[in-house]
Order: sequence, then C-alpha cells, then structure tokens
Amino acid sequence: MASGRRPGTVRRDGWRVDTDPERVERDLTCLVLTLVELIRQLVERQSVRRMEQGDLSDEQIETLGLTLMRLEGAMKELCDHFDLSPSDLNLDLGPLGTLLPMD
Repeated sequence: MASGRRPGTVRRDGWRVDTDPERVERDLTCLVLTLVELIRQLVERQSVRRMEQGDLSDEQIETLGLTLMRLEGAMKELCDHFDLSPSDLNLDLGPLGTLLPMD
C-alpha cells in the first residue's frame, strides 16, 4: 500500500482500528457477556427487592432463587470457556466508575 498502512487498519487523527479476527471475536464475546451479566445482576436486585416487600410467594422465591443460581453458574461456565474473568466484564466508564458494582 502506498500509505504504508496494513490492510484492514484505519487511521484518523491517531486512532487505529485493528480488525484482527481473533481479537474482534474475543472483544465481542466480552461485550455480550458483560451485557448479560449486567441484566442478570439487575434481575437479581429486583428479585431481592420484591422478596423483601413480600410480593412473592414461597414457591416463587424458591423458583427465582434456583433460576438465578443456574444463570450465575452458566455465566461462570461461559467465562471459563472464553477464558474471561469477572474483571474482564466490568467496563471502566471513566469518571463514572465501573459498569458493574464491585462485590
């Protein structure tokens, strides 16, 4: 190439987009799992709120608890499969802090 850039690389004012297929796949997987984990945590918090308010029957609490435990286990399996740690899923939002609460 006359510009000296690698194919698949875009330069604008110092920004570079690298389209390495393995890197893109890992980053996309990380993003999807981050969104699933965020939703899982939100559902868990809402479930605890509803339980504390007395809005759920004992049977609903049991079913919800079992479902949330299975979902958490599935998330751990997916993270293991893709060699990701929980900290990999916690996006840094700069001055806003991290996306997921630090437990």
